Amino acid sequence: MKTEVPVYLFLGFLESGKTTFIQETLEDERFDSGERTLLLMCEEGEIELNQRKFRVPDVYIENIEDESELTGENLSSLVKKYRADRVLIEYNGMWTLKTLFEAMPDGWMINQIMTFFDAKTFLDYNRNMRQLVFDKIELTDLVVFNRFSTDYEKTEYHKVVRAISRRPQIVYEYPGGLAEPDDIVDPLPFDVNAPIVEIKDKDYALFYRDLVENVKGYSGKIVRFKGIVAKDKSMASDTFVIGRHVMTCCEADIAYKGLICVSDAPVALKNRDWVIITAQIKLAFHKLYGAKGPVLFVQSIETSEKPEEEVATFW
Repeated sequence: MKTEVPVYLFLGFLESGKTTFIQETLEDERFDSGERTLLLMCEEGEIELNQRKFRVPDVYIENIEDESELTGENLSSLVKKYRADRVLIEYNGMWTLKTLFEAMPDGWMINQIMTFFDAKTFLDYNRNMRQLVFDKIELTDLVVFNRFSTDYEKTEYHKVVRAISRRPQIVYEYPGGLAEPDDIVDPLPFDVNAPIVEIKDKDYALFYRDLVENVKGYSGKIVRFKGIVAKDKSMASDTFVIGRHVMTCCEADIAYKGLICVSDAPVALKNRDWVIITAQIKLAFHKLYGAKGPVLFVQSIETSEKPEEEVATFW
């Protein structure tokens, strides 16, 4: 049985505050649990680590200068070389996480992901390098906006994060060290407690994500929304899929996000028909899912024109 190696991952662009946070972490006695620590530095910024201030003993630093060095063999050899019990990684802001995840040796386990942005440049990065920003937020546990100013509008930053994920905690850190947690409430744009939950065309992506993250909370709910039909000859005559094409980050990741529907009679629907459906959601096993999932039991179907924007987004 392979020993599990916990991994702490620090994400962000150059000069976003990653190195400073790592320095503070290794100066904190609370992070000393007696484990030998391998620190992988994947980019070089203006701030350098001061090992003399570390309160955590047995920290071994290795520089990863090129993405090609991220191989399972190399990472395993570094852990073996230092007999490391855990790994900290300051990841290069221009590399995607896919490269790291594909290279991670068996037994490596992501324990925590923290992402840091310079608030002064974040919105520009999001406009010009949206895919890299998305990559850093999608799976993170914490987003820290460093160098935040009282002149900045928090909702602009908040919306970018929440359009990608509702998972991370968000913190705004001001010059001088004052840190303020995000307390903006994100009400859903539809009433989940209404007798019929009406989903507007522009809100399908949010509805779909909330449903798959909280299927039990939707069990028994009646919903009404517009979608495009997916149906083929392998499906029973009373079964079809309805959904929308959803863009999470950029055009390259557009994917059809559909839900299985079951009617009490055969339905005369064709692939790519646009319809408005009213249905009750139940958590049930279906062979198309291969497991339990949200199954929509149809109450009514109406033919419809396609929406103004065929691809649904989170913003």
